[in-house]
Amino acid sequence: MSAGNCTGESEVRTWIRFLATHSAITRELEARLMGAHGLTLSDYDVLVQLARAPEHKLRNIELATAVVLTRSGVSRLVDGLERDGLVRRSSCPSDKRGSLVEITSEGLVRLREAAATQIEGVRELFIERLGQEGREQMDALLGLLPAGAECVDQRACIADPAALDEIRG
Repeated sequence: MSAGNCTGESEVRTWIRFLATHSAITRELEARLMGAHGLTLSDYDVLVQLARAPEHKLRNIELATAVVLTRSGVSRLVDGLERDGLVRRSSCPSDKRGSLVEITSEGLVRLREAAATQIEGVRELFIERLGQEGREQMDALLGLLPAGAECVDQRACIADPAALDEIRG
């Protein structure tokens, strides 16, 4: 698809279909999380990152990188989670200018409850609709795209039963 040529309708349609599908699935997942647990997808992602971190703590900058938000964006998100008692901040011993964010026991409980809702939603809205062969093809295709190959040991792999068991405690 060249910038001056709009004849590649199937190329544009593929991109638009990807965006529309992503948007529809994330809206539905967020609605389920909010309805059942009072969490946004970003809230859930922060809690997952903290639950999987060593000692359940991350520096603010590490958390911002893990959830793909700006430092100010993650700061506002953490403010809300802190007000709800799901995380707490503390000084970073190795960097007096930085702070650590730690998931609380209440945050772990909320995450454990929400994980079942999230995983079931992902299965119902995505995995089951693709089927085994479609999922394998999608996985291979996504691995070709920017950041798609990085999931091997990262946050998106929370659906891995071992990782889910770790969060469930």
